[in-house]
Amino acid sequence: MVMFAVRHVIARKGEQVYQVGPSETVYRALELLAEHDIGALAVVDGERLVGIFSERDYTRKVVLHGLTSRSTVVRELMSPDPVTVTPDTPIEACMTLMTERRIRHLPILEAGHLAGLVSI
Repeated sequence: MVMFAVRHVIARKGEQVYQVGPSETVYRALELLAEHDIGALAVVDGERLVGIFSERDYTRKVVLHGLTSRSTVVRELMSPDPVTVTPDTPIEACMTLMTERRIRHLPILEAGHLAGLVSI
């Protein structure tokens, strides 16, 4: 039986990882999500992954709490310190991790650098 690793997913979907800085406005993050037709962004400070910002963060934390996307920054809403995997992590292990942790977006780090982002 062939065991596929997450690196195979990255190779097929491409290595482009869309990202936003933690001090950017939520409005800017929403523009990026819409522009690239994606559901989540890696939040990167310098070269360090510090969180994930998703459409769900927006709907649950901005809309429901009466905040505004133009005056709220990503840092306030992102999911900090995301769970990560390496490119060699088996896909089955990623699925188990995502199910157990109840997360939809999983960053892939290679030698400490953001190499990809997979979502379910």
